[in-house]
Formats: sequence, structure tokens, C-alpha cells
Amino acid sequence: MSGNTRSNQIRLGLNVDHVATVRNARGGKWPDPVRAAQLAIEAGADGITAHLREDRRHIRDADIHRIRAEVPAPLNFEMAVTPDMLEIALKVKPHAVCLVPEKREERTTEGGLDVRGGEANLRNAIPRFKDAGIRVSLFVEPDRAVLEACAALGADIVELHTGTWCEAVTGGQGGHAAAEFERLKLGAGIAAGLGLEVHAGHGLDFETSETLAAVPQFAEFNTGHFLIGEAIFVGLAESIRTVKSAMAAGRSRAV
Repeated sequence: MSGNTRSNQIRLGLNVDHVATVRNARGGKWPDPVRAAQLAIEAGADGITAHLREDRRHIRDADIHRIRAEVPAPLNFEMAVTPDMLEIALKVKPHAVCLVPEKREERTTEGGLDVRGGEANLRNAIPRFKDAGIRVSLFVEPDRAVLEACAALGADIVELHTGTWCEAVTGGQGGHAAAEFERLKLGAGIAAGLGLEVHAGHGLDFETSETLAAVPQFAEFNTGHFLIGEAIFVGLAESIRTVKSAMAAGRSRAV
């Protein structure tokens, strides 16, 4: 997805991984993550995110190909920086790749990419994506040295890891939450100043989406688990509309 990071609009990318998680629990075809992606776009989502993990625990190869072919919206392909994933992404040619850390034993992504430790892999992969016309996003912590390394590597986008802040908010840790919010706000400003487009993701719900949208440098939020969970109770379209409304309310307070 593309856009002006200072726009009055903020985009929503829906992550459909956990529609696939439910499907895979029974080993059948339903619920179909591609249908969820189509419904989400109809309800106002701006793009779709899907993470093809090494162990294929939720999204499968066929899902990625079908989303790319059947959903009329940008695909943000989350992936580890491995030779296998690199070749798949270059064949699928999504709108963007979001390069993330990945461990088999983790339930979900636990933190930002080690950009400096993985610099050799990134220096090899990023030019190949860009030569193919694929935008490159790095999922990282909002730290200056990391953000400067992202810019030096030629990334187009950084997606700031919001999980620590969201956990502090939902856990009632007021002081810690306030400190983490300031860290995100500072990181967004640094990234934008380096010429990077700034996204956010991990653990966002209605409340945290509204709060974070008031930081004007953020161009896009990518979220899934909470919205898919809410969809059980209110339906996917209503879940999408509610978070978009919350994001719009937060953005109206941006300074």
C-alpha cells in the first residue's frame, strides 16, 4: 500500500492468518481466508496481510496465490528472510513484503527483526524485491539505531512493533504503557524523518488503534487476531467498520 504519511487518512490492512488457523483446526476448506479477505475489502479495509510461515501453521501457499489473484486490493506478504520464502514472494509478486523474525516455537511474532544481526541476508534480499517492483517493509522495534539501519538498507517502510505497548495497556500498566507510547511516537518521528513510510502492527484493538492513530506519521495499521476474534460476535464487516471509525477518530486529533 502506498500513501502520504502525513495524510488525514490512515489505512487498515487486515491480517487473515487466524481465519486459516480455524480452518486448519479441522483440516478442511472452511472458513476460507480468501473469502474473509474479500469481505474485509468490501467492508472498507484497504489491504490484506498474510504471513506464510515456514511450518504453514495457518496460511498455506495456495492461500497466498489465491489472495493475490482473487482479492482486488494490495497484498502485504509477511515472511521470514529465507531462500524458500524469497523465491515464493518473487513468484507471487505481492504489493509489499514485510520481513519479520520467525521461530518455530513462538505462538506469534514476539518482537522486531534483528536488522543489524541479519544485515547480510537483508542486503541480499531487499534489492531483489525492489528490482521486482515489490515494496519492502521491515518489522522492527522503534529504536533510532535500528531505524537508521533500515533506511541504510534501502527499505521503503518500517512497521513498528506495537505489541509491548498494547500488552501494557490491556494489562493496566499505566506507567509502562505511557513510556512505550512515547517510544512509539518518537520512533515514528525518527522513521519519517529518515524518509521511511511508517506502519504499525501487533496487538492493536479498537482502543489502541484510536490512540495510536493520533500520531500523524503513521500511514497504516496492520491487525488481525483481535478483529477476527471480534468478528465471531459482531461479524467481520462490523469489526472492520468499528476499527476504521476508531482510527478516523484518532486521526482527527493528530497534530
